[in-house]
Amino acid sequence: MADKSTQLILDALSRAVAEPGGVPLHGNKKAPGLFASTATAKQLALRCKEEGLLRVLHAENGSKTTHELCTLTEKGLTYLLNEVSPKQVLEDLVRALEARHAHVGELVAAARRWQEGLDALQATVQRVLDQLQKPGKLVAGAAPSANGSERWLAAVMAYLAEWQRADKTSDCPLPDLYRVARQTSPHLTIGHFHDGLRRLHEQEKIYLHPWTGPLYEIPEPPYALLIGHEIVYYVSSR
Repeated sequence: MADKSTQLILDALSRAVAEPGGVPLHGNKKAPGLFASTATAKQLALRCKEEGLLRVLHAENGSKTTHELCTLTEKGLTYLLNEVSPKQVLEDLVRALEARHAHVGELVAAARRWQEGLDALQATVQRVLDQLQKPGKLVAGAAPSANGSERWLAAVMAYLAEWQRADKTSDCPLPDLYRVARQTSPHLTIGHFHDGLRRLHEQEKIYLHPWTGPLYEIPEPPYALLIGHEIVYYVSSR
């Protein structure tokens, strides 16, 4: 029968084996860790690091303590398998895999809903454009309202030029640019904002850059611009 200290170490190694991406060495109420924050647990955690059972992936210095993210080493896995039934370790891994699969499934479903929503939005936009192009839909001799586009487009170009002069390595996100445009034209809608950006792009005055990450990570989705099958989220001046 393992003593209490050994059991605490085995429990920690068992949790670490199912989290290859790393687990906080010491947890808190929001994020449980491998060990508690008691003096005894801290000694055991230090022992695991010194003996090479755990490896620190990332350390962040806080105001009072250092927060460490740790993972199991090959030596730690060997130690665990020698002390615990491999069948138990396998069962823990299978449960962790099932939980990961469920989470991935939720993310995939969310991304699929995003794509369906974007496809539906694109189809609606095309229907409206087709309707506008029909004879008699526009008053003869009247030009479509630009919603004060001359003012806010000039403000946008000036802001992008200033952004570039500031030597910023990243491109300007569309939400930031929209807020700049709204300072000049408070009643500017996102739709008119997107139309203006398309015109600037067609006139080769700006570059439109796509969002390259997962769809569910877009910070402010309403400002994303759909061009063809590409989702644009950043802009820079030419």
